[in-house]
Amino acid sequence: MPELTGAQALVQSLQRHGVDTVFGLPGYQTYHFFDALHGARDLVRVIHARHEQAIAYMAYGYARSTGRAGVYSVVPGPGLLNSTAALCTAYAANAPVVCIAGQVPSKWVDRGVGFLHEIPDQLGLVRHLTKWAARIDAPAKAPRLVREAFRQMFTGRVRPVALEMPMDIMAAKAPVTLLDPEDPPEAPGPDPDLVEEAGRLLGRAQNPLIVYGGGAMDAGAELMEVAQLLQAPATTLWSGKGILDERHYLSQPYAAGHRFWAKADVVLAVGTRLDFPQLQWGVDGDLRIIRIDIDPEEPARIRPPAIALVADARAALRALIPAIARHNRRRPSREEELSAIKAAMFAEFERNVAPQMRILRVIREELPDDGFFVDEVTQVGYVSWYGFPAYAPRRFITSSYQGNLGYGYATALGVQAAHPDSKVISIGGDGGFMYQSQELATAVRYGLNVVNIVFTNDAYGNVRRDQQELFGGRVIASDLCNPDFVRYAESFGVAAFRADGPEELRQALRRAFSCGAPALIEMKLFDAPSPWPYIMLPRCRGG
Repeated sequence: MPELTGAQALVQSLQRHGVDTVFGLPGYQTYHFFDALHGARDLVRVIHARHEQAIAYMAYGYARSTGRAGVYSVVPGPGLLNSTAALCTAYAANAPVVCIAGQVPSKWVDRGVGFLHEIPDQLGLVRHLTKWAARIDAPAKAPRLVREAFRQMFTGRVRPVALEMPMDIMAAKAPVTLLDPEDPPEAPGPDPDLVEEAGRLLGRAQNPLIVYGGGAMDAGAELMEVAQLLQAPATTLWSGKGILDERHYLSQPYAAGHRFWAKADVVLAVGTRLDFPQLQWGVDGDLRIIRIDIDPEEPARIRPPAIALVADARAALRALIPAIARHNRRRPSREEELSAIKAAMFAEFERNVAPQMRILRVIREELPDDGFFVDEVTQVGYVSWYGFPAYAPRRFITSSYQGNLGYGYATALGVQAAHPDSKVISIGGDGGFMYQSQELATAVRYGLNVVNIVFTNDAYGNVRRDQQELFGGRVIASDLCNPDFVRYAESFGVAAFRADGPEELRQALRRAFSCGAPALIEMKLFDAPSPWPYIMLPRCRGG
């Protein structure tokens, strides 16, 4: 057995689990961990940033765009707390993020002595934001606990995990037996009797509808085969975008899904919380819902479905395909009908949210098919959920239901770090971008060539509009004082451009992509129409 420090055992265990990048911000309690990373620098890349929130978002972007572990490291206390907005985003979006946190000396953990960065029950706190968390209290335990962290993270519903190691354990040396990763557990299969029942229900359905989410991320081919068998329109809001190529006629925008929901007799919900449709659109006794989810608690969280297939999405769909075929009615192609519905829906978007749609159309035309789009909590971002077609899974990055203002730019840097040869566009408003604008320095330092579009209206625009509409125009705490974003970006050495209108945006995007370096485009966008009528859709069935 080699004699290793706790930090070396931790780094080498991460490396054995395929980790090639660690996003981190070193500090007193993690010095030995970063020294161990220095020793492994030919095998593990370290990317540091200007704020702990940014490194955690970068790990999230890395994980969300690859499906592999995104790892970040922070000091305890304020360092960890600064990262928790990103950690809860990873939890919401089912992303495999690993938090490595430092800790005060092991003898004094949770004793309230007042060590630097000490907080009460740090491990208990992080357990509320992760699927699993543990403390490594001896160097020899690092390999086992790292292996367990990865097993927990990738078994069943994927969610983030955390490990903490006290500073003295990081420094201590001991004999350590390094462990290889466990083989991934076999995905659970569905109950055959329930599969047959679901196949019968779907095969006989007159107006089937498919709603899917991020839990179907690796089951796109199977999902498409089911949709084609049933000639069923399929819709998603944000986390599932791109699982089905949204150019296909069976893939329908979310607002069109609302219209199909009103007439559906059977809904197949795959890897989705199905919260908006059930809570907003309504259900009644004429609607039968079939849920596929790997999390046994999810299908009945809001109301029990007609059938719950607790299984991996791909395994369940593969089993369902022949069951549907056995019971399926004759179904002629609906391509002409559904293509017309989709075209009419997009024409309506073009009329009613025209400024945002013109921008998104230019971005879609200039971004390569395999490029990455990172949304934000901004007027263009909201419209992108239904107005920006995604062509492949993991290419549309969102913060899911957390809706974190300011998450986008740092997340995009993590996406770019994972895909250095791909084009990455990040959008944001002037309010959200200033949360992470200092990370322009990180982009330059590491050559993370994200093209960031900042839409400016000198306000937290959504807040200001809500105050105007809901509170009789009483606006408070929503106006902003902005820098000149072009000059600000240039001060970091970032290529920067202005765009006044969609066609100038097109030219700016082409120049930004051609420069092969981090870039920023500033574009003013005042008085954008509300995107919400196509997201917060009214009840269409039931009482």
